[in-house]
Amino acid sequence: MHDEQALDLVIRGGLLMDGRGGAPRVADIGVRGALIAEIGNIAPGAAAEIDARGKIVTPGFVDIHTHYDGQIIWNSRLAPSSWHGVTTVVMGNCGVGFAPVRAADRGNLIELMEGVEDIPGVALHEGLDWAWETFPDFLRATERIEHDIDFCAQLPHAALRVYVMGERALRLEMATPDDIARMRGLAAEAIRHGAIGFSTSRSINHRSVTGDPMPSLRAAEEELTGIALGLADAGGGVLEIIIDFDDPDLLEAEFGMMRRLVEKSGRPLSFSLMQKHGNKDGWRRLLALTAQAAADGLPIRAQVAPRGVGVLLGMQGSRNVFSDCASYKAIADLPLDERVRRMRDPALRAQLLRELRESRDTPLGKRLNEFDNIFPLGNPPCYDPGPERSIAALARRAGADPAGLAYDCLLEDDGKALLFSPFANYADKNLDACAQMLADPNTVIGLGDGGAHVALISDASFPTFLLKHWGGGAGQPAFDLPWLVKRQTADTARAVGLLDRGVLEVGKKADINVIDPATMDPGVPVMSMDLPAGKGRYLQKPSGYVATIVSGVVVYRNAEATGALPGRLVRMAAEPAHA
Repeated sequence: MHDEQALDLVIRGGLLMDGRGGAPRVADIGVRGALIAEIGNIAPGAAAEIDARGKIVTPGFVDIHTHYDGQIIWNSRLAPSSWHGVTTVVMGNCGVGFAPVRAADRGNLIELMEGVEDIPGVALHEGLDWAWETFPDFLRATERIEHDIDFCAQLPHAALRVYVMGERALRLEMATPDDIARMRGLAAEAIRHGAIGFSTSRSINHRSVTGDPMPSLRAAEEELTGIALGLADAGGGVLEIIIDFDDPDLLEAEFGMMRRLVEKSGRPLSFSLMQKHGNKDGWRRLLALTAQAAADGLPIRAQVAPRGVGVLLGMQGSRNVFSDCASYKAIADLPLDERVRRMRDPALRAQLLRELRESRDTPLGKRLNEFDNIFPLGNPPCYDPGPERSIAALARRAGADPAGLAYDCLLEDDGKALLFSPFANYADKNLDACAQMLADPNTVIGLGDGGAHVALISDASFPTFLLKHWGGGAGQPAFDLPWLVKRQTADTARAVGLLDRGVLEVGKKADINVIDPATMDPGVPVMSMDLPAGKGRYLQKPSGYVATIVSGVVVYRNAEATGALPGRLVRMAAEPAHA
């Protein structure tokens, strides 16, 4: 007779870091179906076992800031996030996405996604089948194929605004009371059908591939309030917003607007926070304002990154030090090996170095000549190199020209080598600002952008970096490892209202990682030409993940897929926690 009480899986003898941040303990975990059934000393007899002795066992990581809105349609695997122990992602951030949409506006949404999130337009044109119009339609479309991990969707402001206002949205016109009422109704509809929240962008840096600003850039507070009240009408959902905060005179006004959105709607809100290199201390004021909001009972959190935020400069990516030079543009479409061969010609080298020097007066040229802020990434990658490892410092010690050294670095490894240029969180050439942001009780880890900027960054590796760098793998630990696990599991899950996961507890969802801390490493970004239309993206395959389990099913062993696809759309119903 079938034993209804038999366990499907036992993870045996691991050091449990349960997501609450307390002291770890050695114990077994028993899984039945999709849930954790037992924790303790479990007798033999389960259908399968994983030997976790000498390993750490954590809840599956929850990444609340990704852009898999396109990939979710054409790919069962949400890599690279799913390689890095992530078992739940939240997509639809920064106000960009693909629903709701009318057929005539599909091109506009692709241009926005290509410009804002650096996902090749040709890949989106080929990969999206547009089997939806409304946001509920889009949710259903994401469920047509199985996926490796769970995912949640947010309603993006740009798509919503264009759907309601058409060309007026693209011209940045103000929404009328009727427009706002319609957006409020559609927001409520999206939440009732399972959206996890609503996202918007007020960043001047967010532009379509044709240079047009985000339709949401100048949306009035009344419009944002109306949409937030739509979430309140439905009784759920979170708000996610990105604001530049570059003007000190407007910083408090913009934060005041966010406060009022939360006050009027009662919905939790998170916003992107980084140390800007042009304003090194602005983040401190924003954290102080966030602390005051928390003291006043308002659920506002800052989304922060665990390392410098910047770009990868390489011959295979969408940008390198010489990519704006005319002589490079002339060969940019050649195969990599042919470009490398030509760039080893001393005459072309001299020409490109001359053109780079002449570009110093342009905004992009200035950044590409900023060699004290450009570093060899290395293998294994180094994300905290310090000032002594900048191209400028290396060139000074070698008595070389910095531009020439950068040129030679790009040609290493047959043109596959990468340079790293952080534009945030590394103003003082250290990660001290990141440490302070991570430690703040009113922040939550985000900003990894999995699925986006595919040929320019590889920040979906944030969870692995977080544990290795800040937990002692890079030397003396800056934070307690169980606390870091909590920051990427229970804290991120609670921030978006996912109350059934993020901790190792009987009755909770069996999303679990078994990790070897001795071998854990984020890996090096490698270009893979596996997007639709043959386009490329950087993928970073880590080491140290012995097993990743979703809903009780092993989906990855040693970062290799098992073939199982238990991941599902998480349709939100529970009220997001305010704690």
